[in-house]
Amino acid sequence: MKIRSYKDLQKTDNPHGIQSNKMYDTDHALIMHLLLKAGEGLKPHITPVDVAFYILEGSPSILVGEEKVKVQKDDIIESPKDIVHSIYNETDLDVRVLVMKLPKPTKKTKIL
Repeated sequence: MKIRSYKDLQKTDNPHGIQSNKMYDTDHALIMHLLLKAGEGLKPHITPVDVAFYILEGSPSILVGEEKVKVQKDDIIESPKDIVHSIYNETDLDVRVLVMKLPKPTKKTKIL
């Protein structure tokens, strides 16, 4: 059994300039932990695989396609592959999100 805390993992560089930690990385899936401070967000981007966002803390706004919705803790949001998506923390509190890419991408994400 492997047990990990994002607090103990090395931060992963990303083009969005936010804190991210790789929680799970196998040939089959990739799970990242994101911490978005007040005012931070991801650049709109397109991934070549389906993505699911699970909100651990806070109330971010999620963009999938042309729809932007404010979500809350314990929500899970699905974004199909090849669709633009993003996460925005438009609050004064931290937001923590698990981002699950299934299956693990073999092509690069396209930042818009």
